[in-house]
Amino acid sequence: MKKALLVFLFVFSQTVFSSSKITETEKLAATCKVWGFLKYYHPEVATGQLNWDTQLLEKLPLIDKAQTKEEFSLILENWIDDLGPVKEIAPIVTPKEVKLFDKNFDLSWFNDKLFSKKLSKKLKFIEENRFQSNEEFGPSFDGFKNLKNYFNLDYTNKNSKLLMLYAYWNVVEYYYPYKYIMDQKWDKTLTELLPSVVESKTPEDFYKILRKAAAKLNDTHVEFHIYPSSATVKKSYYYFPATGKVIDEKLVITEILGDSLAEADNIKIGTVITKINDKSIKEIIEEKRDIVSASNEAAFLDKVLRTILVSESEKVKVEFLNNGKYETKSMTWFNYHDSHRNEYKKGAQIKKDKFKLLGNNIGYVNMGVIKPKNIPDMIEALKSTKAIVFDMRNYPNGTFGEIANFLNSEEKKFAIYTYPYLNYPGKYFWEEGRNAGFENKDNYKGKVVVLLNEDSISQSEWTAMCFQTAGNTTIIGSQTAGADGNVFEFDFSGYHTNFSGIGVYYPDGRETQRIGIVPDIEIKPTIKGIQEGKDEVLERALLFIENGK
Repeated sequence: MKKALLVFLFVFSQTVFSSSKITETEKLAATCKVWGFLKYYHPEVATGQLNWDTQLLEKLPLIDKAQTKEEFSLILENWIDDLGPVKEIAPIVTPKEVKLFDKNFDLSWFNDKLFSKKLSKKLKFIEENRFQSNEEFGPSFDGFKNLKNYFNLDYTNKNSKLLMLYAYWNVVEYYYPYKYIMDQKWDKTLTELLPSVVESKTPEDFYKILRKAAAKLNDTHVEFHIYPSSATVKKSYYYFPATGKVIDEKLVITEILGDSLAEADNIKIGTVITKINDKSIKEIIEEKRDIVSASNEAAFLDKVLRTILVSESEKVKVEFLNNGKYETKSMTWFNYHDSHRNEYKKGAQIKKDKFKLLGNNIGYVNMGVIKPKNIPDMIEALKSTKAIVFDMRNYPNGTFGEIANFLNSEEKKFAIYTYPYLNYPGKYFWEEGRNAGFENKDNYKGKVVVLLNEDSISQSEWTAMCFQTAGNTTIIGSQTAGADGNVFEFDFSGYHTNFSGIGVYYPDGRETQRIGIVPDIEIKPTIKGIQEGKDEVLERALLFIENGK
């Protein structure tokens, strides 16, 4: 009986011991959250005067040695205590005029199973008596608080890598307005990437992991550029002399960038590519999913082309599909300058019209070319037309105001915003947004048609929202890039990245991020149409103008 009891006690003690054990990833993920929370919430840290980064680097060796949840919690408790007492100022009342948006807000991790009850209570107390900021949110806002601290970190050092990851993860956690509509929970991204960060050997390896994190934002605004370093072998890149669109899992050429090079390989508008270096276009696309951030599939297929039509080798094997037959060529690709240079007069860039008459008393405006100074002439030339097509399959030049005044008979709101609420990080507040038009009896009376596609991003989408207030506006085309608002830029010695900085919504609260501007009439280019030289989207717009369908 005594022997059985001893065995039971031994097994029980081992079970209790093992249940309190904590993995490295669990420790590091929880530390990231606590460090970021204190950075933005604790009155002694959130001022930005304390070198909070240095404190993390000092604590990480202690955290590394912690074997149990109890030891881990005690380190964090002592760290908080060392910052000094937090003055009790609760309750903090949100001003009546502030309407909060808190879909991004989540501090439920306070009750993480890793934390002692004492630690959880300390965190909750800090939330309730948090730092109150006098700063106004604007273009100069610095979510990192001390951006310079991350410029010259040693990215071969484990703790320096963790510091940079923590800083980036928490900026997204508290200051990315669309966190709530990402495909994957941001918490999961942290735990997935931490082992790779710890194991990475070179700065470049680490940057590639951060790039994967950035791709998880599902934001077409996001770019991630890794700067070449003196420690790495400088790579040369070679480019295909044309660009195009992905249609039906094939790459269809829509624009020639280097005409003499394209002509040498019989590449024309409508040429279809099915494989590159023995990989199908579909296979290549799937390989790029974890490094390209896009709000939706249409935007992803547009952005991924930049990675498909570039090679580290000048010799590239390309499979073409022509009249139902497959043909493989061994091509020579060239540097950026040569591959993007139109040499022949017949192939040079044709000057694009800012605006023109298409016939049947229909006006056409190229929004990517026309500038504010051209608007008075455009209005004079097109004011008597029965319809105007505003082609916004491009990026406008800040002409929304003048054109909206021409289109609208009265002032109307077209967008509202969410801004970070700096007194409660993670929460946002609604801003009144922007209006378009004014009381104008001489406004344009004809039909307004806006052409959009995946190339319509940010200002294009915002301008389309503005034009929709006219009341006689029809959107024709396909899903837009789904990335609206301003952009936060982050530049470091090793890489550059960014993300959308404010939330943009219709006045009734409808989302635009990821969704984009939904067309009233959906139409996409086809391979056949491109090969026949048609602009099927514009043709569909002209048909709608004539028959109303």
